[in-house]
Amino acid sequence: MHIVKSVGVLSIGKVFGLLYGCMGLIFAPIFLIAGLVGSMAGPKDFPFGGVLGIVLAVAMPIFYGGMGFVMGVIGALLYNLFAGWVGGFELELETAPAVQYGIPVVPVASAPPTLS
Repeated sequence: MHIVKSVGVLSIGKVFGLLYGCMGLIFAPIFLIAGLVGSMAGPKDFPFGGVLGIVLAVAMPIFYGGMGFVMGVIGALLYNLFAGWVGGFELELETAPAVQYGIPVVPVASAPPTLS
């Protein structure tokens, strides 16, 4: 049994920042479509009807990434604090057999040394 007692705060923040930034990219087309609909539905003399959708589509991955980094850092700090009080995650790990080209690698016993 292994126990995770501490995690790297900045490494968790970077991973969460990238994950949330990717989620922001997923939502970007929704804001582009909303901006397109807004530009068609708005008054004809207002030239910036669709600009808000484009700005939000560009800002969402940046905003989500920044918030993911901040929340990841806060979560890692809290985990390290609470794990110090009550322990950490208990993990049971198993070593997987080595696989080469889809064929399990079986270790071969070496031959006993010979006298010459």
